[in-house]
Amino acid sequence: MKIKGKHYETIWFKPDNPSVVQAIDQRYLPFDFVIEDFNTVEDIYYAIKEMHIRGAPLIGVAAAFGIYLALLQYDHKEPLDLYIYKKAKLLKSARPTAVNISYCVDKIIGFISPDDPISVNTIRVMQEVISLMNIERENCKKIGEYGVKLIEDIYSNKGLKTVQILTHCNAGWLACIDYGTATAPIYNAFDKGIPVHVWVDETRPRNQGARLTAWELHQHGVPYTLISDNTGGHLMQHGMVDMVLVGSDRTTASGDVANKIGTYLKALAAYDNNVPFYAALPSSSIDWLTADGIKEIPIEERDGKELLYGETYLNGELKQFAIAMEESPVCNYAFDVTPARLVTALITERGICKAEKNSIFDLYPEKKPN
Repeated sequence: MKIKGKHYETIWFKPDNPSVVQAIDQRYLPFDFVIEDFNTVEDIYYAIKEMHIRGAPLIGVAAAFGIYLALLQYDHKEPLDLYIYKKAKLLKSARPTAVNISYCVDKIIGFISPDDPISVNTIRVMQEVISLMNIERENCKKIGEYGVKLIEDIYSNKGLKTVQILTHCNAGWLACIDYGTATAPIYNAFDKGIPVHVWVDETRPRNQGARLTAWELHQHGVPYTLISDNTGGHLMQHGMVDMVLVGSDRTTASGDVANKIGTYLKALAAYDNNVPFYAALPSSSIDWLTADGIKEIPIEERDGKELLYGETYLNGELKQFAIAMEESPVCNYAFDVTPARLVTALITERGICKAEKNSIFDLYPEKKPN
C-alpha cells in the first residue's frame, strides 16, 4: 500500500541495522504516521499486547520477528532450547485468541538447532522470517484474487451501479503485511474499475474501523462511509448492503469464525436479511485442532479502561478522556465467535469454500486428520 505515494508494508527490518525491527505504530493513526523501533523480544511482546501492532496475520509475523530478536539477545546462561521455549511462551501469551502467533512462532522455532552456533541460527531464522512474511503477503494477495470474483458476481448478476460492502473492525493491510484479508478483494475490485462503496463501522471500544479502515480506504481512494457499530442491521433491512466481508483471528476446522467483538451480531443481521456473509483469512488463521469455536476458542478479555476512556491526539500526544464513570464495573471481551451456520463462505489463499469441515479439508487435504 502507498502512503503519500510511498510504498509501505507494516513491519520490516531496519534497512541500515537488521538487529532492529520496525513497524507502523497503529496507536497514532489516523492522526499521525509513526514508526516504532523494536530491539528486544520483550518490545515485540509489549507492542502486540498493547496493540501498537494488531491484526492476526501481522501479530503472527511480528512474533516470528520476536524470536529472531530473542536469538540476538541470547546470553548462553541457560540451554538455548529452554531459553527459546520461555520466549515463545511469552509471545503466545500476548493475545490468546489469534492462532497466528502460535502458528508463526512454532514454525520459526522449528528452524532453530541447539547443535548449531547461535550466529548460524540467527541467520537462518532471519531468512525464515523473511520467507514467512513473503508467504503471508502472497496469501493476502491471493485472497484478493479469489474474493474479487464474489464482488464481480454481485455486480454482474444484480446489475448494480455500486456494490455496497459492510466490513467490521480492520482486516486491512495494516492488520497484515500488505493487501489485507477482508480488504484485499475490495482493493482488487476498485483497481479493476468495479464501483464499490464500503460501510465502515467504528468498531468500539478501540475504534479500529473509524481510525484504521477508514484511513486505509481513504489512502487508496476507495469510497466509504463511516457508521456507528449498530447501524449495520438498519442498512441491511433497507437493502443497502450487498455483502458483509470480515476477517478472522481464529477459524476452526469446522468453520466457526472468531473475530472482533460485534462480528456475530453482524452475521445475525446478515442472515435475517439474506445478505451473504464472508470471512476472509489465510490458512495461518485456521486452528486445525479445534472443532467447536464457541466452547474451545479462548476469548481475550482486555482492560476495562478501553471502555471507560476514549482517546484523541492533542499537541502531538495521545490523550485519554473519560466517557463513563470510573467506578463503573466493566466487562471487555475483545472477540466473539460466529457459528459456521451463519457464514456463507470462507475466502482463503487456496480458494473459496463452505464454512464446514469437508469443504475446508478439500482445500487443505494435507491437514486432514489421519
